[in-house]
Amino acid sequence: MAEFLPLWLFAGVCVCLLFGYPVAFSLGGTALIFAAVGSLFGTFDGVFLEALPNRLFGIVRNETLIAVPLFVLMGVLLEKSKLAERLLESMAMLFGSMRGGLGISVILVGMLLAASTGIVGATVVTMGMISLPTMLRRGYDPALATGTICATGTLGQIIPPSIALVLLGDVMSNAFQKAQLEMGIFSPKTISVGDLFVGALIPGLILVVFYILYVIIVAWLQPHKAPAVPREELHSGSNEPLVLQLFKGLLPPLILIFAVLGSILTGVATPTEAAGVGALGAALLAWASGKLSLKTLKEAVHSTTKVTCMVFMILIGASLFSLVFRGFGGEELIQDFFSQLPGGVVGAMIVVMLLMFFLGFILDFIEITFVVVPIVAPVLLAMGLDPVWLGIMMAINLQTSFLTPPFGFALFYLRGVAPPEVKTQSIYKGVLPFIIIQLVVLLMLSIWPDLATWLPEQVYAD
Repeated sequence: MAEFLPLWLFAGVCVCLLFGYPVAFSLGGTALIFAAVGSLFGTFDGVFLEALPNRLFGIVRNETLIAVPLFVLMGVLLEKSKLAERLLESMAMLFGSMRGGLGISVILVGMLLAASTGIVGATVVTMGMISLPTMLRRGYDPALATGTICATGTLGQIIPPSIALVLLGDVMSNAFQKAQLEMGIFSPKTISVGDLFVGALIPGLILVVFYILYVIIVAWLQPHKAPAVPREELHSGSNEPLVLQLFKGLLPPLILIFAVLGSILTGVATPTEAAGVGALGAALLAWASGKLSLKTLKEAVHSTTKVTCMVFMILIGASLFSLVFRGFGGEELIQDFFSQLPGGVVGAMIVVMLLMFFLGFILDFIEITFVVVPIVAPVLLAMGLDPVWLGIMMAINLQTSFLTPPFGFALFYLRGVAPPEVKTQSIYKGVLPFIIIQLVVLLMLSIWPDLATWLPEQVYAD
């Protein structure tokens, strides 16, 4: 019975979450209760809790995690500057006159917005409020419109600079070092957030291309679902030439995105330093658009503080949970379980991906990254898997989970801002083809891991 205490600990956390308790306190509180009871009956090794002060000190001085509030601030400021509205107008002028053109515009704008904000919820809500009424007014099928917006919004999970990749990169780095020590390998090689950023570029672009191809195919086979918009209706009402309008709408965010990603790819800046550049650039864009007031700045800082506090509180709770889990022998239990699975590393990978997929129905990516990944990643990496490939597979897997009915977070975000006439059934129906697309990309990554590993090897080659 005692050997299964780690599983009971995990089940206890799930019960607390189902009762609606905050994630951070569910993790930490449940762990402390189990540790106290386990100490009384002699089933818990309290030595592990002695590492808690050092673990917490390491969290607050982790330079990589400083990128989180900076990227969040960047995204909030861009949202306040009405960037998405100008981007959608510019893209619609380019593609709106062709069948499916408005859907293509939404995908491209969502991609840029995902690269700008890095937050799934913010992208889905923003695109839902701006583009969904326009698509419905132009005669788009509600299922196609809502599916496109939900799928595009989840690109914030994989398109760098993504908050999910920042957190996942930090956790994977620790897991990689731990796996090397367990294998007796003493190598200077490390895994950074920049590796995941670079590794996510090709899979992220493949997803965008497949989304666009799907919209084009639907518009070609069923024109009534994605009609073209008459050219005269695409004019924004401005007397400026079309080229100048496109230039003003597209150039500022593109410069900001290339400044952030380019500085990381060229090695000029670390992800944390690039996040600082992004936050400053977003503030300048908001100022240039006349949207940067003292009130706006206070709201942006307040939102950033709330998100940052949530992330770090969950990380502290997850660290306590992880230590208690190890104290009950949870790591050995996981290793024994994986070693006995049929299929070896392939079987272990399938089990982990399925577990994370279903946990994505009830947990956000932050909890899964801080709780599940530190437990399973060292075991998988010790089996010989590439850390960059594993990180990208996990990110796309969670992205698919957030899109899957009936519990996908992206569906709830869009349902909250969609007009009442849009049925929930239409949203569920609309995302199914995009789920299939993401599963196809996951299969492609499984068959050709170089899709995730080739570019980092080229960029960071000595």
